[in-house]
Amino acid sequence: MPPPATSAAVNADLQRKVDGHYLKAILRSRGFRNLLLVRLISQLADGWFQAGLAGSLLFNPSKQSSPLAIATGFAILLLPYSLLGPFVGVFLDRWDRRASLALANLGRALLVIPAFFLIWTGDQGPRFALAALLVIAVNRFFLAGLSAALPRVVEDARLVTANALATTAGTIMFSVGLFSAAAMIATSMVHTTQHGYACIAGIAAVGYLASGLLAYATFRSGQLGPDEEERPRIGVWTAVVDVARGMVGGLRHLAARPRAARVMVLTAGHRLLYGFLTLAVLLLYSRYFGRHTPDGTSRSLWSLGQVVIAGAVGAGLAAVVTPAATRRFGAQRWITIMLAGISVAILVLGLPFIAGLLLVAAAVMNIASQSMKIIVDATLQHECEDDYRGRIFSLNDTAFNLCMVTGLFLAALTLPADGKSAVALIGVAVGYAALAFWFGRPVRH
Repeated sequence: MPPPATSAAVNADLQRKVDGHYLKAILRSRGFRNLLLVRLISQLADGWFQAGLAGSLLFNPSKQSSPLAIATGFAILLLPYSLLGPFVGVFLDRWDRRASLALANLGRALLVIPAFFLIWTGDQGPRFALAALLVIAVNRFFLAGLSAALPRVVEDARLVTANALATTAGTIMFSVGLFSAAAMIATSMVHTTQHGYACIAGIAAVGYLASGLLAYATFRSGQLGPDEEERPRIGVWTAVVDVARGMVGGLRHLAARPRAARVMVLTAGHRLLYGFLTLAVLLLYSRYFGRHTPDGTSRSLWSLGQVVIAGAVGAGLAAVVTPAATRRFGAQRWITIMLAGISVAILVLGLPFIAGLLLVAAAVMNIASQSMKIIVDATLQHECEDDYRGRIFSLNDTAFNLCMVTGLFLAALTLPADGKSAVALIGVAVGYAALAFWFGRPVRH
């Protein structure tokens, strides 16, 4: 059984994540660089595809969806992503991962085509939801495949650094995809019509195609695993049942470790409030800001693109700031400071309902959010036994998205159509303050 996750242990782990020598070493690995490039091209395409979807739903002057329809769309896209996650490994442990990565993105390049035509024709019915779901559901398989392949191109001692670099760079590239799509609209390269948004989504097919071909061309068959002797011999259905039983075992393991359970509750509370704010911001930019100007839609989408970049900058800063901050304050106190900071930022920067101030708020929110993720991940790694870590992180991922969707629906049911509600923002600020008070209290051992 591993030792308790003390602040010193968590801080040491965070320090290793940004160790400069490890970073240089993994970047010298050709296999890692190739795998990282496969990820970055794919996540850039994800940004384009999801920008096309969001634009057709939120920024199409001829067809604006209700807040409830937007929340439902998020649920369709996020929940299968979470529910399928624990079972993806059953197939990744059987199939050649080089082929899996290549075929997943080549398949997505083809799946973008019907989505393109549905957006072009303005069809936002069940067929549109299914097309979007298929493209994004395959992404869960692809990202899991990247994680499973990483130990084949990076030494075990450097995996934490490699994971931190790959996931942060991938998130930033996804944001670049969203921002570049907004730039196309703002510069009139693409018009704010269903045809324009279809073209943005359609560009993603090029990215998926390039990523898939790169994965196939830069790795040999079997290079990314699994080795023949490592492949499971039991049947697929038996393996699926075993995974379901294993998740129950993961819950029991979590219940016996209060520290791990506590940070997962923290994640759940944060994502519920974050989901609420996400829909509020989307509605403000698509329905409130710029509504009195002739080119209001273009300006609003451009401003929302700036919010995305501000959030990406905040996430990048968190990767630099968090290790030093946790050494200075301790993990628990730093999270408490972050939660209190979000509460203050919402009141000071959110209540004026000025687009420019929300850029600063987005950066603050993402510094705090990414800081919490880094610390929560490190705590779960220290608290949970190695045999259970995969299941615990799958449970954390499921809670993460379920609570996000719950927050989105709460916002859809309570916010006005344009998203402007001082009462709602004050309520979210109070929620973060309460979360800070709860998490900041001394823990009895």
